[in-house]
Amino acid sequence: MTPDPEPELREALLAAVPSLRAFAISLSGQVDRADDLVQDTILRALSNLHRFERGTNLNAWLFTILRNLFHSEYRKRRREVEDPDGSYAGRLKVQPEQGSRLDFEDFRTALAKLPSDQREALLLVGASGFSYEEAASICGCAVGTIKSRVNRARFRLASLLNVDDIEDLGPDSMTRAALQG
Repeated sequence: MTPDPEPELREALLAAVPSLRAFAISLSGQVDRADDLVQDTILRALSNLHRFERGTNLNAWLFTILRNLFHSEYRKRRREVEDPDGSYAGRLKVQPEQGSRLDFEDFRTALAKLPSDQREALLLVGASGFSYEEAASICGCAVGTIKSRVNRARFRLASLLNVDDIEDLGPDSMTRAALQG
């Protein structure tokens, strides 16, 4: 609990309230928000009264506190979305994460089942971004051999993962329907 301020300081704090309120209204544009700002300013001033240097301008100190509180709250509120009835939140849709994790584990398992030469070629070209020519140079074989290995690896992966069509990739039909609305 903060000790009561000296009577003359208490009077000066109370005398500053109308000016603080007018300033707060001009900053926030809302009377109720301004009243909250003034209340927070007075509370902050009372809890930090030991920092106020006697003989300096009390109003300037109070206005600085109010201004800093306003800007701090403004920065905070800028990142927040006001949604009192939940309608905005009700329209937000996010694809569930667990499906992609399971898909990735299935992919890793299927990739491990590929013959090592096909897996190597596929990882060099598909994952590492090397050209067929660069991958052939790394593996010490012909470009045609790398192309063949990559092609066989892709078909084998598709078979192991039961991917027949582009629609088999990404979220399932129920998830897609839920995300659309």
